[in-house]
Amino acid sequence: MLRILMTAFLMMGLCAEGALAQSTTVINPVLAGFYPDPSVLKVGPDYYLINSTFAYFPGIPVFHSKDLKNWKQIGNVISRPSQMNFMGHRMTRGLFAPAIAYHNGTFYVTCTLIDKGGNFVVTAKSAAGPWSDPVFLPEVRGIDPSLYFDGDKAYIIYNSDAPENKPLYPGHRTIRMYEFDYNNLKVTGEEKTLVNGGVDLSKKPVWIEGPHFIKRNGWYYLYAAEGGTSVNHSEVVFRSKSIWGAFVPYEHNPILTQRDLPGDRKDPVTSAGHAQFVEGPDGKTYVIFLAVRPYAGDYYNTGRETFLAPVSWKDEWPVVDLGGTEIPYKFPVNYKEVKQKDARPQSGNFEYAITFEKTLDPALLFLRTCDSSRFSLDKTIGLTLKLAPETVMGLGHPTFIGKRQQHLFCRTETDVSFSTKADNEKAGLMIFQDEKHFYYLCKSADRGKPVLQLFKSNPEVDTMDLLTQVPLPGDSEKVFFRIDSRGDHYDFYFGLKPNQWTLLKDNLDATFLSTRVAGGFIGCVFGLYVTSSGKETANRASFKELRYRGNDPMYK
Repeated sequence: MLRILMTAFLMMGLCAEGALAQSTTVINPVLAGFYPDPSVLKVGPDYYLINSTFAYFPGIPVFHSKDLKNWKQIGNVISRPSQMNFMGHRMTRGLFAPAIAYHNGTFYVTCTLIDKGGNFVVTAKSAAGPWSDPVFLPEVRGIDPSLYFDGDKAYIIYNSDAPENKPLYPGHRTIRMYEFDYNNLKVTGEEKTLVNGGVDLSKKPVWIEGPHFIKRNGWYYLYAAEGGTSVNHSEVVFRSKSIWGAFVPYEHNPILTQRDLPGDRKDPVTSAGHAQFVEGPDGKTYVIFLAVRPYAGDYYNTGRETFLAPVSWKDEWPVVDLGGTEIPYKFPVNYKEVKQKDARPQSGNFEYAITFEKTLDPALLFLRTCDSSRFSLDKTIGLTLKLAPETVMGLGHPTFIGKRQQHLFCRTETDVSFSTKADNEKAGLMIFQDEKHFYYLCKSADRGKPVLQLFKSNPEVDTMDLLTQVPLPGDSEKVFFRIDSRGDHYDFYFGLKPNQWTLLKDNLDATFLSTRVAGGFIGCVFGLYVTSSGKETANRASFKELRYRGNDPMYK
């Protein structure tokens, strides 16, 4: 008997140890920085996630994970200028709200090219690409298309106009659906309206959008964002025994929102919505969604980010389980963490250096398209950029390569080797929200003498104002640049030697670069930017690497 009891206790200990070994802490957001409108997909043990990129190129990053926590970018859906470019688009237009699906060995991404094309679908045999050229769907009028496969049938569901295009109030929209021929990539049959307005039309709900389906126990659940992608954002759910409806709303909607919480709470997460359910490695339901982290009020520069939370099923309805009222920055899950080989961290506080040797990192961003003649890579020299007449204030393709700001508090550094005697030629580091909202730290010339300059964009006249300027020694071809984000302000530094920094100007207003002030849907990007400001030149500038370190207080 004693031996049996000892064996039982030993087994209990091993089980407890095993359970402990399976425990993983998820850190939110799982994709920090400007990664909005997430769509997630499970194929076997693998997860794939995509996001909106608006007028940045390449478009629609593709991430891979084994555990919903650790994500590695494996490609981009729009990776070739021949597929699509965004010339003439403002940065906050372009690609809206993609969705990813999979069926019988083929991946599908649906998306909206806003203003200039409408809804389209692309396909690939591997989520890493290459992806096909887009096939546009003229019958699908609206935004946020999503494919749903039900056996051998497919459906496309999307946000569209009010019935008969006669809205009862501003923001009155519908959710509509067609059957979809996935072999020939076209809609079939008649369009059907599934949801009119939102949960309760009498309350004038606005912007029902980002719709998806999930099927469980014979029920079709249609869930979507409601309230607009700002502080009133939410996620709501409906269900029906038939995919064509009628869909009945959950009596306790919304299933996810932060709009009713006190504005003065510590380290708030706001604007939560635009969600998609996915089965986790433990067989339980989870939800990927967007939310934001303001540093004050509704001011944030990091854009809309990608978060994760568990889902509970109550009375056959899915309810997002936050473990309280607030979206948590950390929560445990009972399955094993699987780290991605050679993956850059995306959550919590982290740091990295991007070097420029053989290929560009897939996370780097151009404005509107990519012209490979504008840059070259060398293991010794680094990234060489050709100055071009275009500027970031226009709607063309300036010589700019950027990386997202992923923390409220962070430091970004680079070095530039550049010489000029022309005051129109500039090379340096910028923090960029859009064409009208940025700060630019650069090396240039004033009456033939080398200078360091700091500019602020002037949105009223589409130019930039000189904030300060300092002379540089004539032999200082290489200059080091640094921008520190401190929540509601930015500080700008320069150096002539590594790690020997001189403050150029501090306490510049960060709210000027916030989404609330600039408008639109994007977040800030640190950019390596060179320009000849309207004049042709053969001059070039070289950058050795881009270094980044995040230091947000909520993770300490």
